[in-house]
Amino acid sequence: MSINDHLSIPHFHITAIPEQLEKLNKNIYLELWIPAVLRLDQDEYQIKLAYRGSHTRKFPKKSFQVKFISPTDYKGEREFHLNAEYADPSLIRNKLSFDFFNRIGTLSPQSYHVLLSINEQFAGIYLKLESVDNRFLQTRELPDGPIYYAINSNANFSLLNPKTSEVKDSLEEGYMRKCGTAADDADLRTFIYKINTTPVAQFEAAIEKLLDVDSYLRWLAGAVCTQNFDGFIHNYALYRNRETERFTIIPWDYDATWGRNVNGRLLKHTYLPIEGFNSLTARILDVSSFRLSYCSLLHAIFREHFTEIALEPEIISLQQLLHPFIHLDPNKRDGEGIFLSERGFILSFIEKRRTFLMESIELFQAHKK
Repeated sequence: MSINDHLSIPHFHITAIPEQLEKLNKNIYLELWIPAVLRLDQDEYQIKLAYRGSHTRKFPKKSFQVKFISPTDYKGEREFHLNAEYADPSLIRNKLSFDFFNRIGTLSPQSYHVLLSINEQFAGIYLKLESVDNRFLQTRELPDGPIYYAINSNANFSLLNPKTSEVKDSLEEGYMRKCGTAADDADLRTFIYKINTTPVAQFEAAIEKLLDVDSYLRWLAGAVCTQNFDGFIHNYALYRNRETERFTIIPWDYDATWGRNVNGRLLKHTYLPIEGFNSLTARILDVSSFRLSYCSLLHAIFREHFTEIALEPEIISLQQLLHPFIHLDPNKRDGEGIFLSERGFILSFIEKRRTFLMESIELFQAHKK
């Protein structure tokens, strides 16, 4: 059975000079862009291609960034990401997570699966991921504002480096400005400084001026339900709405979720506590009104969204979509059995995680009284 026997998933074709591809492979951690051609819907686009990610670059199946040169966009997109999902035997955790965040009212990237060929060689099943940039805001009719990517563990909302416990050289350490200007960095520094220095009695009023607290609590609930351990100190984006002058957090890279870690290994359903972790979360949950809102939000999510009944249809649909191509993916040819078993694994995780969190709410509330 060939790839062309199925038309249910878009097929992206990338062509690049072999010597240019070799440059990427000589030093996988070098931030190098090479020229290439992308064929989509019978149209050709001149693009720039680079590897993306940090931990994932060591895997045999690499993830990519794509930037359009000519034409300058594809359906309004100037760039997007192609995630290999190599460590996820289900290939669906990232998408399942982002769709879950959307359902609970959190801004999150749109995504869909594609087939990718490079120089006519099938590279496998990939997840096309929307870039969090100006277009991300425009398609959601949101006001302009700077966007920062949290690229390493220094993006922990603290004044201290988490590895050395020493004061950071600059408060924007751990962030890469995706949109905006250098002048916007002052607002990010003010935000982090006030998180850590505002007195307890003044914190509730102060943080509501700086942060969309409701959106943060929804993000927190999503990260806790999916058990994304990494997402509390990096793998998120910050957007500052120029009209409200408040920050909003946006999830990013959620393949290490639903019971598996960044290497695809099992992660016990009790691994991440209900309160998550980082300096901002700790301070927010120390405010009784915010804590009450968080618990109420969790109860609503447990009733409507974080259940086997709610999530199983999407899991089945995604598995059915990808199953015909698993044996064609050079990195998944021997993984059909575990791919199929992941449905039961994820559903079992949801049941156990939901029970654990529901029991944790009562203890969490009692402890804080």
